[in-house]
Amino acid sequence: MNWLNKLEKKFGRFAITNLSIWLIGCYVIGYMITFISPTLLNFLALEPEKILQGQIWRLVTWVLVPPSGFGIFTFVMLFLYYSLGTTLEKTWGTFKYNVYIFSGILFTILGAFILYIAGLISGSPINGIGAGFSTYYINLSIFLAFAACYPDMKVMIYFIIPIKIKWMAYFDVAYLILICLVSGWPVRVVVIASILNFIVFFFATRNYHRISPSEIRRKRTYRRKVERSNGITKHKCAICGRTEQDGAHLEFRFCSKCVGNYEYCQDHLFTHEHKK
Repeated sequence: MNWLNKLEKKFGRFAITNLSIWLIGCYVIGYMITFISPTLLNFLALEPEKILQGQIWRLVTWVLVPPSGFGIFTFVMLFLYYSLGTTLEKTWGTFKYNVYIFSGILFTILGAFILYIAGLISGSPINGIGAGFSTYYINLSIFLAFAACYPDMKVMIYFIIPIKIKWMAYFDVAYLILICLVSGWPVRVVVIASILNFIVFFFATRNYHRISPSEIRRKRTYRRKVERSNGITKHKCAICGRTEQDGAHLEFRFCSKCVGNYEYCQDHLFTHEHKK
């Protein structure tokens, strides 16, 4: 992940914080368009042929196209993906999470053009390519990434049945493989392109352990210990040696009866032997 760390140093300040909220916002706008004017979605879909004809807005607006169907389950899924995405952003950092999401979007766009060009070469162009492309599988890649980071976390199916999230991820992977086996190449390209970011991050990158939750936690603990040992403190108890870094609840006072510059914590301020 050295290349990713270098990119973060140069472009990390441009990363979008709370990207999951923006993704949920795109879903909301898409469903509003569906209710108000469903035909308008045809002008937003990812259609390579139309893009090459000058309708370049489709490179961006296709993320507004929501998956089919709307109901109470939709609200549950949106809340779930928001929670998973927010946790991933805190685990990886804003920049890496941005790269993960936008690489999924980029791979999806490339997949659409590959599918279009393949149809032209074969002499049988595929019409209505954009109908198969949405952010559904990109959201699924968020779930797979979360399961890879926290495999033993339990979720409640139907708010009743506890199950480890890794088993749900195995089921989703098996489902995707089944879809690719029983479907034609257009569907296969849609699936593979949308989750290619997950494949790149977790299978093609050998140094992923550097951004794993356990490694991040280890580095933070080590950094705190180094800061404690090398840092300059403002207060230090003359009896126990504790400083303000040993706890935010600690209070320190100077003793007016001691001769010299002696400071004590609240546990030893009234119990120490005065220096004469």
